[in-house]
Amino acid sequence: MKLGRFEKIDLREIWNGEATDFTPWLASPENIELLGDRLGIELEVQEQEKSVGPFKADILCKDTVTDNYVLIENQLERTDHTHLGQLMTYAAGLDAVTIIWIAKTFSEEHRAALDWLNSITDDKINFFGIEIEAYKIEDSIPAPMFNIVAKPNDWTKSIKSAASSTKITETKQLQLEYWEAMKKYFENSDTFLKCQKPPPQHWTNFALGRSNFNIAAICSVRDDFIRIDVNIGGPDAKDSFHKLKNLYEEDANEHFDVTLEWNELPDAKVSIINLKKDAQVSVRGLWNEQHEWFRKNLEQFDKYFRPKIKAL
Repeated sequence: MKLGRFEKIDLREIWNGEATDFTPWLASPENIELLGDRLGIELEVQEQEKSVGPFKADILCKDTVTDNYVLIENQLERTDHTHLGQLMTYAAGLDAVTIIWIAKTFSEEHRAALDWLNSITDDKINFFGIEIEAYKIEDSIPAPMFNIVAKPNDWTKSIKSAASSTKITETKQLQLEYWEAMKKYFENSDTFLKCQKPPPQHWTNFALGRSNFNIAAICSVRDDFIRIDVNIGGPDAKDSFHKLKNLYEEDANEHFDVTLEWNELPDAKVSIINLKKDAQVSVRGLWNEQHEWFRKNLEQFDKYFRPKIKAL
């Protein structure tokens, strides 16, 4: 069999300017999804050239799972001190943020600087360094490649965060181990679901492709149940909830073969659509069965509600 060879392309042959060509290209839905898939983050673009203090971030996004900001700074050349200073300014101006620095080449000192920043900040501030390359095979169209050269060390940050907080309770430790086991279960199964870093709490979130909307997996140690919630938040939460309910409540009950609960929660900031199952969360021998229930139903929730929420 004859095989082609990769040919590396000069980035300036594809994108002549950072602001005029590369940033608009990256901000398009299909390309920001490509970057998000590489990092394991579902991104939704909010604005381009967004002001942060005296500077402008090239692209402002939201992490649709956490609803925290993600700032992207682009360079089609080697990294420099000016951009590093801008990144630190952005981090200082926001309480919780992920910062992504994309460049043609990272110098060793700038790679080391991002590693150091990740080591001294808690898990609310995260820095990624990405080298962008482009390749083609013979006469094919160029294809981008995102190479991660610096990323947060979740283990270090988890230890740092735990050390600075009160002692973790027995229940929270069990919840942490429950979500860790579910993440491992999902990684060993054929699923498109992406787990966030396991938290020591009774819920963990999954993206739904749009900020102010997510799916929560919930486990109750005290009341012996597991539950899936579609969380509808933001300033238009109640309006969005009623639109979804009026359009899809009857159809959803037929699609899921069960009756979903549609709860407006008029006094709360969010409304929810949920499915609940009795389960002994404290019995470790039953976790695989519970995690399979989560996998099956989370996949179904995602496939059903994602396009309908995007269309609102």
